[in-house]
Amino acid sequence: MRATLLRSFLAITAIVLATLEPASGQRAITKYVRFEHKQHPGTVAYGILEPTRVVELQGDPFTKVTPTGRMVMLADVKLHAPCVPSKVIAVGLNYRSHLGERKPAEYPGLFAKYPTSIIATEESIVLPADAKNVHYEGELVVVIGKRAKNVPKGQAASYIFGVTAGNDVSERDWQTADLQWFRAKATDTFAPLGPAIVTGLNYNDLLLQTRLNGEVVQSERTKDLIFDVDTIVSYISRYITLEPGDVIYTGTPQTTRPFKEGDTIEVEIEGVGVLRNKAVRAK
Repeated sequence: MRATLLRSFLAITAIVLATLEPASGQRAITKYVRFEHKQHPGTVAYGILEPTRVVELQGDPFTKVTPTGRMVMLADVKLHAPCVPSKVIAVGLNYRSHLGERKPAEYPGLFAKYPTSIIATEESIVLPADAKNVHYEGELVVVIGKRAKNVPKGQAASYIFGVTAGNDVSERDWQTADLQWFRAKATDTFAPLGPAIVTGLNYNDLLLQTRLNGEVVQSERTKDLIFDVDTIVSYISRYITLEPGDVIYTGTPQTTRPFKEGDTIEVEIEGVGVLRNKAVRAK
């Protein structure tokens, strides 16, 4: 029995080491998730996502992780948002296809969402009773890996841990009417995030697609960003210190339209997976 457990632990350790320290010296493509076991609710851990299971880790990937020796079938876990950021920053008007007649800005246009806006895949977007014109915005989201301040663009990649998918949910009437985008962008549940943080991807050229009830409503590659990921990270770090786990929504392409109670919005990023959320009306 002990020999079997030891072989299992060594096999899991080999999986983790192979992803964290690839032979080529390059960062491996690895999917990190936060999860809890459905039969043991209340305890959330990080893990490495595989097609049908999660390899449990001790610690967090921004500092140090070690395998616990346990694997859980994916069907038996609830996925949480893949990180717990101290800051949620977003870039507006960052695809020419979204600008319409407007001219590109000279620098990234930034606004803030809130950590309380974040929900995980399969959780519900709650539409406030007085929200009448809520739109989806599928986006590539950058996850910071280490403390970043005054980072040169040429070094920005070393501060990026990985990327995930996000939905910058926006109430358009509030955007127009309010002094700031406080309600329009930062209402609770207006920042779906996940399902996994993925390392090793070429974030400068990934396909982003958004589906509303199965219909593709946005489709563009991240190479079309006006301000690319490294530029965004460098620019933000001039003014705000970024911490491990902080997230940056990089902008949405093309046009958007309202969704309503009962609709399902899916944001899929090439190599990342599908972020799926259903809209419900607040009671």
